[in-house]
Amino acid sequence: MIPAHNEQDRIADAIDGLWRQNRRPDLIVVVADNCTDDTAAVATAHGAQVFHTQGNTHKKAGALNQAIAWILPHLDDRDLLLVQDADTVLNPWFTETAIGTFNRKVGAVGGVFYGEEGGGLLGLLQRMEFHRYAWELDRTGGKAQVLTGTGTMFRARVLREVRAARRAGTIGGGNSYYSLASLTEDDEMTKAVKTLGYRAMSPAGCEVVTEVMPTLPKLWHQRLRWQRGALENLRDYGWTRVTARYFVQQFLMGFGALSFLVYLTFMIACTTLYGLPGLSPFWTSIGLIFVVEKTVSVRHAGPKALLVALLMIPEMLYDLFQHAVYFASLWGLLRRSEEKWVAT
Repeated sequence: MIPAHNEQDRIADAIDGLWRQNRRPDLIVVVADNCTDDTAAVATAHGAQVFHTQGNTHKKAGALNQAIAWILPHLDDRDLLLVQDADTVLNPWFTETAIGTFNRKVGAVGGVFYGEEGGGLLGLLQRMEFHRYAWELDRTGGKAQVLTGTGTMFRARVLREVRAARRAGTIGGGNSYYSLASLTEDDEMTKAVKTLGYRAMSPAGCEVVTEVMPTLPKLWHQRLRWQRGALENLRDYGWTRVTARYFVQQFLMGFGALSFLVYLTFMIACTTLYGLPGLSPFWTSIGLIFVVEKTVSVRHAGPKALLVALLMIPEMLYDLFQHAVYFASLWGLLRRSEEKWVAT
């Protein structure tokens, strides 16, 4: 299933990527959600079936809920349903790898996302960020932090259990499959699947290539939605055995951001008052370790990524941007201000 709103320029690549799978899908459904362009026509021309949503006002989650409710009665509990974004192309062995990852304890298999080419320095910084996320996944044995919307395969039985749990009040998010109350439905779905006792995996073979944001305003709105959604999902779920590690991650993220700002302020103040400091063997060695880690983690991203990692300053500025997103999201959550969906 590919949820799509006015994706006539990208939907063909997404569909063709599915037809090129080593294990081809039995059916490709493009969920045309309030489209005013030729998304449906392009999808049909490329061999997909088109499902048109009816009266949906709940964006991607609402569109998927309608489409899943339509297809799921025709699926056996052991059948598999893949959900992927329209701006994403799966590598040819995605479905084969995902199918091989499933067992009784694995409820869903998500993709490992990489950024598409282009976007200048901003695009490169995003690709480097995605490479580091893939590196961390590999180091943890492919345990998924989030069942990414770029591409995730579910066991049909698990989707039925998610809906039943929502209706029984075991988990929140309404009474359907995807939560309509969350800004980041994929992050919430991850917590729902894990709360039901299943594992969520992202093996190295499930690679996908997705778009990068071409401008800072678009990136700001995307990341603000991701971060605010993640915080709201934790607020709604509360402290549980599943969410405990996510709470710790958010705390460490905030602590790291605050520490970085304090460090920069201290260095600027000292430099202004006393001039450039001399080289300290201890802090120089710490800095070198930091540079090595930053460089090694993007070694597969190409020579430009290695150069930017060695320069450090571009990534420091990118980190400051990410920290600003974090604090803006946290402030909005504390103020209980409504975060509006902005198309990116």
